[in-house]
Amino acid sequence: MTPRFTAGNLHRHSSPEELGKITRALRATGRKIAFVPTMGALHDGHRELLSRARRIPNTVLVASIFVNPLQFAPGEDFERYPRPIEDDLAVCEAERVELVFTPEREALYPPGAQVTVHPGPLGDELEGASRPGHFAGVLTVVAKLFNIVRPDYALFGEKDYQQLVLIKQMVRDLDMEPHVIGIPTVRERDGLARSSRNVFLDADQRVAAVALSAALTAGAHAGLDGADAVLAAARKVLDGTPALALDYLALRGPDLGPAPDRGEARLLVAAKLGATRLIDNVPVLLGAPALGERG
Repeated sequence: MTPRFTAGNLHRHSSPEELGKITRALRATGRKIAFVPTMGALHDGHRELLSRARRIPNTVLVASIFVNPLQFAPGEDFERYPRPIEDDLAVCEAERVELVFTPEREALYPPGAQVTVHPGPLGDELEGASRPGHFAGVLTVVAKLFNIVRPDYALFGEKDYQQLVLIKQMVRDLDMEPHVIGIPTVRERDGLARSSRNVFLDADQRVAAVALSAALTAGAHAGLDGADAVLAAARKVLDGTPALALDYLALRGPDLGPAPDRGEARLLVAAKLGATRLIDNVPVLLGAPALGERG
């Protein structure tokens, strides 16, 4: 028997089997599934994802809340990662989510589970170089969630840009169904990218964190002068903030391959403030316009 579903109401399920029955039944009636996977601690960035998903016509909005242990290395912040489940459910209700999937660890990773999704070479670069195994954990849980929810659309924020690129690659390479949609980063008024980890920053660290977005903005503004100018402008801002322990500053192509001499690129940064690691990125247009392109 298919579990009860009433359109317009919030339904919470922890069983993969129950949730799968509902979404399959809904798709059989012609409804589409729009899906926003999260690790909880929902903020305005997540609200934007849910809002965008809700606007897709003829869809049922599904969100998941699951702090995925596979993407945390030993010594990272898995245990202290915020888990305000009642607040998260209130956000989901306010954003008119109809199905919330909140599985227990054992439901997604039963004893003896061994198979994971290998992210390929890009998974060992940038974030992957600093966090070995991280993207295998990300892609594994996303693949499992896709198999359970069977979404037509899946929405992810561009703040985790490398994650977005790898998920799109996984969907393409493994012939998965969802149309993956990237949503621009939501920022605080001073430019800091919204992140669930921002709550770990003390007052001084919060002030210093703004240097990340300021550096990216400076780099993007230097784009017409070429790649070296972009990196130099961004690094100058970062060097002026000693509290930041820089992990990487990188300029890549939109697919995170080598940056082109001209055209669209992506500037990415990662740094630590105390024990808190933050990442950010912005699009960059490289190279002065050709003569025929000048206004």
